[in-house]
Amino acid sequence: RERQRFVDKNGRCNVQHGNLGGESSRYLSDLFTTLVDLKWRWNLLIFLLTYTVAWLVMASMWWGIAYLRGDLHQAPDGTHSPCVANVYNFPSAFLFFIETEATIGYGHRYITERCPEGIALFLFQSLLGSISLLGSIVDAFLIGCMFIKMSQPKKRAETLMFSPAAVISQRDGKLCLMFRVGNLRNSHMVSAQIRCKLIKSRQTPEGEFLPLDQCELNVGFGTGADQLFLVSPLTICHEINSRSPFFCLSQRSLRSEQFEIVVILEGIVETTGMTCQARTSYTEDEVLWGHRFLPVMSLEDGFFRVDYSQFHATFEVPTPPYSVKE
Repeated sequence: RERQRFVDKNGRCNVQHGNLGGESSRYLSDLFTTLVDLKWRWNLLIFLLTYTVAWLVMASMWWGIAYLRGDLHQAPDGTHSPCVANVYNFPSAFLFFIETEATIGYGHRYITERCPEGIALFLFQSLLGSISLLGSIVDAFLIGCMFIKMSQPKKRAETLMFSPAAVISQRDGKLCLMFRVGNLRNSHMVSAQIRCKLIKSRQTPEGEFLPLDQCELNVGFGTGADQLFLVSPLTICHEINSRSPFFCLSQRSLRSEQFEIVVILEGIVETTGMTCQARTSYTEDEVLWGHRFLPVMSLEDGFFRVDYSQFHATFEVPTPPYSVKE
């Protein structure tokens, strides 16, 4: 059976909220964020329905005036003065509404002099379409949602790469858990910072069971190594010492463990100034004991070259089979 992950490799969190009850009304209190979080098709559908209903209501008012005055049943023989000339069915009433709303001029259809209700409706429609609070709110929601959705840094996170597997090997005489991260674009991630969380269920000494308990993995918080200058691919290192959750881990016990390491990379997109976050995770099956990453940097004529074809490659190295002697 496929391993159930807390965070997918692409960074999507496998968490669904249910049985909200009365708390679901909080979504309406923050309506703008709710609209931004919706997918594009639902945003377009909502705004399309909003404008369609508004247009049909206003066109129906012009058609209703013509119906009540009897304009729809009179032949255009010059003996009857309609409210709006050449409005004899609903499509023509809808076209007159569009002409009035878009101010594109009147030639074939126009309001006659003997129609005070038509003049009043014309003034009402003009105010509603130009300076009304309702129209301004709808336009602000539409433009704001479209702008924010187009400028969200989600696509920028797709150009941040993580190695598909983590490795455990020695570095500077210390046993370390390592993984690799890289930036595919030439534009930099300003103030890039990386964090790691160990997701593992455990039971407290009091007998309380904590599902998916989160524990912080030190990747250089005290030394500043977690602040990244992400110009070239970097190997992030977690030292397995006495303060590490993996201190008692061995190559043999790794096969029977069940945990997930969630990696969170945050930074500011240089071109837009927006905060971007990329996530991935590693399960126990994706941790390779006794492996090391292949180098990807080489010196060319006047510049350094990064070979991303070797970004995911590892090779075996002699490594002690335990973090602390059993």
